[in-house]
Amino acid sequence: MNRRQFLATAAGASALSLSVSAQDKPKLAAPTPGPGPIRLGVSSYSFWHFRTEKVPIETVIDETARMGAYGVDILHRQMDIDELGPLSPEVHGYCRKLKRHAFRAGVDLICLSIHQDFVSPNPAERHKWIAHTEKCIEIAYALGIPSIRLNSGRWKTIKDFDDLMKARGVEPVLEGYKEDDGFKWCIESIQKCVELASMRGVVLALENHWGLTRTPEGLLRILDDIPSEWLGALIDTGNFLEDPYDKIAAVAKRAVFVQAKTYEGGGEWYTLDLDYPRIAKILRDAGYTGYVSLEMEGKEDPMTAVPKSLATLKAAFGV
Repeated sequence: MNRRQFLATAAGASALSLSVSAQDKPKLAAPTPGPGPIRLGVSSYSFWHFRTEKVPIETVIDETARMGAYGVDILHRQMDIDELGPLSPEVHGYCRKLKRHAFRAGVDLICLSIHQDFVSPNPAERHKWIAHTEKCIEIAYALGIPSIRLNSGRWKTIKDFDDLMKARGVEPVLEGYKEDDGFKWCIESIQKCVELASMRGVVLALENHWGLTRTPEGLLRILDDIPSEWLGALIDTGNFLEDPYDKIAAVAKRAVFVQAKTYEGGGEWYTLDLDYPRIAKILRDAGYTGYVSLEMEGKEDPMTAVPKSLATLKAAFGV
């Protein structure tokens, strides 16, 4: 067969294949829709509630691996580093060791939960917390952590946190100012942090953590004013004290991270009876497919309480 005959034969075979009707061809099975890959993590806060000596992050990583969860959400104040100040070579070295420790344990580092407060009429005070947030973005970057937990801040007219909890998280606005002032300060401050976050590939997750974000309306107001793919909502299931399910549903589509409170042995400040199958359905219906990080806030020993709480979440989320 010469070249011309070969091409003619090939063309005929191609035409014949095109003439076969679609119904005669084998059909590929359509993908079966199913739940997204929600994975469970554990917050280091589950092992330390500010009331005792710090539990080392390495211990939390080891226990998380032993208890069968996939990720650790690190509470920044629990780390063995200075709260404020520059990012020193010692901090970089500590981060490298934690990163290696987690890798060897088969555990992901999934969030860095930090504290800051942008609600202040003092520009220098706000700048201090902007600088702190930027430093924590760099820490997350050094650890390979893809998100950090942000707070909006609060008016601090109730000084003691225990008293704030007795007031159900509601406090008066600072005398001489309006609620709008607090939102303005907070929005301007977070906007200054978003640029570095995008450069470092770190998502800012704004939590419903008292203060301006105590309500869904407050949380959404800030998110709507900063349209960035590097900013989203962090839902803490235990921080909407009244009507939690409606409020979780109101912000669920904006969620980039979820922290799930449990209260084994009674809560440190209060106890909520949360329906986790219902919460799981709300998140699934909203299309959430990220991490759910356990925050065990009960008084029971975490070595027994955390596995119990993980079993509750595994059953609710079907993982």
